[in-house]
Amino acid sequence: MGFMARAATTSDAFNAVAEPRRREILNYLALQERPVGEIVDALEMEQPSVSKHLRVLKDAGLVFDQQIGNSRIYQLNPDGIESLRDYFDRFWVDALESFKAFAENTKPKKTNPQHATNKAKRPQSSPRKR
Repeated sequence: MGFMARAATTSDAFNAVAEPRRREILNYLALQERPVGEIVDALEMEQPSVSKHLRVLKDAGLVFDQQIGNSRIYQLNPDGIESLRDYFDRFWVDALESFKAFAENTKPKKTNPQHATNKAKRPQSSPRKR
């Protein structure tokens, strides 16, 4: 049948980072790996909310966790973050190539000769007869 739109899901990395609190969590985890309790305290969020956001980020492949003793430690998933970066890098490269093509195909505007003035010439009117 033709093109069919894909439904947006929270397991999609772009939808996951669209939520501001999840971006805060990513920024915090970028500094170092953290247990859930530290994230809760640092970002002044409720623990169930942090856990929900971390689950979305994990499903999207942007973070992973490991069990250490009684704590679950979260950290950024370099592969997931790199996939987001690769996506935007393609746009950056395309934008630069488009700008270069535009710049190379644009000719400079002609300048006025040295003896010309910037005053607009007015049509001469014929003297009125009374």
